[in-house]
Amino acid sequence: MKLQLNEKVPEFTLVDKDGNLFYSNSVIGKKVCVLFFYPKNFTPGCTKEVCDFRDNYQEFMQNGAEVIGISSDSVASHKRFSKKYNLPHILLSDPTEEIRKRFGVKGHLLGLIPGRETFVVDKQGKLRLKFNNLSSKDHVQKALKTVKKLQDE
Repeated sequence: MKLQLNEKVPEFTLVDKDGNLFYSNSVIGKKVCVLFFYPKNFTPGCTKEVCDFRDNYQEFMQNGAEVIGISSDSVASHKRFSKKYNLPHILLSDPTEEIRKRFGVKGHLLGLIPGRETFVVDKQGKLRLKFNNLSSKDHVQKALKTVKKLQDE
Protein backbone atom coordinates (compact mmCIF):
# COMPACT_ATOMS: atom_id res chain seq x y z
CA MET A 1 0.00 0.00 0.00
CA LYS A 2 1.32 3.42 -0.89
CA LEU A 3 -0.43 6.35 0.74
CA GLN A 4 -1.18 9.35 -1.42
CA LEU A 5 -1.42 12.96 -0.26
CA ASN A 6 -4.91 13.94 0.99
CA GLU A 7 -5.78 10.27 1.52
CA LYS A 8 -7.01 9.08 4.95
CA VAL A 9 -4.29 7.25 6.84
CA PRO A 10 -5.00 3.73 8.16
CA GLU A 11 -5.96 3.21 11.78
CA PHE A 12 -3.63 1.08 13.88
CA THR A 13 -2.92 -0.15 17.39
CA LEU A 14 0.61 -0.56 18.74
CA VAL A 15 2.29 -0.74 22.14
CA ASP A 16 4.03 2.35 23.55
CA LYS A 17 7.28 2.58 25.50
CA ASP A 18 5.42 1.97 28.77
CA GLY A 19 3.73 -1.21 27.54
CA ASN A 20 0.32 0.44 27.03
CA LEU A 21 -1.82 -0.03 23.95
CA PHE A 22 -1.90 3.06 21.75
CA TYR A 23 -4.92 3.43 19.49
CA SER A 24 -4.21 5.78 16.60
CA ASN A 25 -7.81 6.99 16.51
CA SER A 26 -7.30 8.46 19.99
CA VAL A 27 -5.20 11.17 18.34
CA ILE A 28 -5.38 10.92 14.53
CA GLY A 29 -8.48 12.67 13.25
CA LYS A 30 -8.63 14.81 16.38
CA LYS A 31 -5.46 16.87 16.06
CA VAL A 32 -2.54 17.28 13.68
CA CYS A 33 -0.10 14.38 14.04
CA VAL A 34 3.48 13.91 13.00
CA LEU A 35 4.33 10.23 12.53
CA PHE A 36 7.98 9.52 11.97
CA PHE A 37 9.21 6.04 11.13
CA TYR A 38 12.89 5.49 11.84
CA PRO A 39 15.18 2.45 11.51
CA LYS A 40 16.64 1.72 14.96
CA ASN A 41 17.11 3.06 18.50
CA PHE A 42 20.60 4.01 19.68
CA THR A 43 22.09 4.40 16.19
CA PRO A 44 23.72 7.74 15.30
CA GLY A 45 21.29 8.95 12.62
CA CYS A 46 18.18 7.77 14.45
CA THR A 47 19.32 9.22 17.76
CA LYS A 48 19.93 12.57 16.06
CA GLU A 49 16.51 12.52 14.39
CA VAL A 50 14.63 11.52 17.55
CA CYS A 51 16.51 14.16 19.58
CA ASP A 52 15.73 16.78 16.91
CA PHE A 53 12.03 15.96 17.40
CA ARG A 54 12.60 16.20 21.19
CA ASP A 55 14.28 19.59 20.87
CA ASN A 56 11.37 20.93 18.80
CA TYR A 57 8.60 19.13 20.70
CA GLN A 58 7.30 22.25 22.45
CA GLU A 59 6.99 24.07 19.14
CA PHE A 60 5.02 21.16 17.68
CA MET A 61 2.75 21.19 20.74
CA GLN A 62 2.29 24.97 20.59
CA ASN A 63 1.11 24.50 17.01
CA GLY A 64 -1.41 21.85 18.05
CA ALA A 65 0.48 18.77 16.85
CA GLU A 66 1.27 15.44 18.50
CA VAL A 67 4.58 13.75 17.66
CA ILE A 68 4.78 9.96 17.39
CA GLY A 69 7.91 7.93 16.61
CA ILE A 70 7.62 4.37 15.30
CA SER A 71 10.30 1.72 14.85
CA SER A 72 10.55 -2.06 15.04
CA ASP A 73 12.48 -1.88 18.32
CA SER A 74 11.04 -3.62 21.38
CA VAL A 75 9.03 -1.87 24.07
CA ALA A 76 11.97 -2.35 26.49
CA SER A 77 14.38 -0.76 23.99
CA HIS A 78 12.01 2.20 23.53
CA LYS A 79 11.77 2.64 27.29
CA ARG A 80 15.59 2.71 27.67
CA PHE A 81 15.98 4.99 24.62
CA SER A 82 13.32 7.40 25.89
CA LYS A 83 14.83 7.52 29.37
CA LYS A 84 18.41 8.01 28.16
CA TYR A 85 17.50 10.92 25.87
CA ASN A 86 14.57 12.39 27.87
CA LEU A 87 12.12 11.95 25.01
CA PRO A 88 8.74 13.61 25.65
CA HIS A 89 6.95 12.26 22.61
CA ILE A 90 5.19 8.96 22.04
CA LEU A 91 7.35 6.03 20.90
CA LEU A 92 5.61 2.98 19.47
CA SER A 93 6.91 -0.53 18.86
CA ASP A 94 6.10 -2.10 15.47
CA PRO A 95 8.09 -5.36 15.78
CA THR A 96 6.51 -7.07 12.76
CA GLU A 97 6.74 -3.85 10.69
CA GLU A 98 3.06 -4.29 9.83
CA ILE A 99 2.26 -0.59 10.34
CA ARG A 100 5.39 0.45 8.45
CA LYS A 101 4.11 -1.64 5.51
CA ARG A 102 0.56 -0.27 5.79
CA PHE A 103 2.00 3.23 5.46
CA GLY A 104 4.14 2.15 2.51
CA VAL A 105 7.47 2.98 4.16
CA LYS A 106 10.14 1.43 1.99
CA GLY A 107 13.46 0.06 3.16
CA HIS A 108 16.86 1.34 2.05
CA LEU A 109 19.90 -0.54 0.76
CA LEU A 110 17.80 -3.18 -1.01
CA GLY A 111 15.49 -3.45 1.97
CA LEU A 112 18.26 -4.31 4.44
CA ILE A 113 17.62 -1.16 6.48
CA PRO A 114 14.10 -0.10 7.48
CA GLY A 115 13.15 3.20 5.87
CA ARG A 116 13.12 6.63 7.46
CA GLU A 117 9.94 8.48 6.56
CA THR A 118 7.93 11.27 8.15
CA PHE A 119 4.20 11.85 7.69
CA VAL A 120 2.08 14.81 8.76
CA VAL A 121 -1.61 14.03 9.15
CA ASP A 122 -4.21 16.81 9.44
CA LYS A 123 -7.13 17.03 11.91
CA GLN A 124 -9.33 15.11 9.49
CA GLY A 125 -6.89 12.20 9.42
CA LYS A 126 -5.65 12.97 5.90
CA LEU A 127 -2.02 12.76 4.82
CA ARG A 128 -0.57 16.21 4.15
CA LEU A 129 3.19 15.52 4.01
CA LYS A 130 5.21 12.45 3.16
CA PHE A 131 8.98 12.89 3.37
CA ASN A 132 11.33 9.97 2.70
CA ASN A 133 15.05 10.39 3.14
CA LEU A 134 17.57 8.03 4.75
CA SER A 135 19.40 11.07 6.10
CA SER A 136 17.81 12.29 9.34
CA LYS A 137 18.43 15.90 8.34
CA ASP A 138 15.37 17.97 7.38
CA HIS A 139 12.66 15.62 8.74
CA VAL A 140 11.85 17.88 11.70
CA GLN A 141 11.97 21.14 9.77
CA LYS A 142 9.79 19.85 6.92
CA ALA A 143 7.26 18.47 9.41
CA LEU A 144 7.20 21.68 11.47
CA LYS A 145 6.75 23.83 8.37
CA THR A 146 3.76 21.69 7.32
CA VAL A 147 2.25 21.77 10.83
CA LYS A 148 2.48 25.58 10.89
CA LYS A 149 0.90 25.79 7.43
CA LEU A 150 -2.00 23.62 8.64
CA GLN A 151 -2.56 26.04 11.54
CA ASP A 152 -3.21 28.79 8.98
CA GLU A 153 -5.87 26.77 7.14
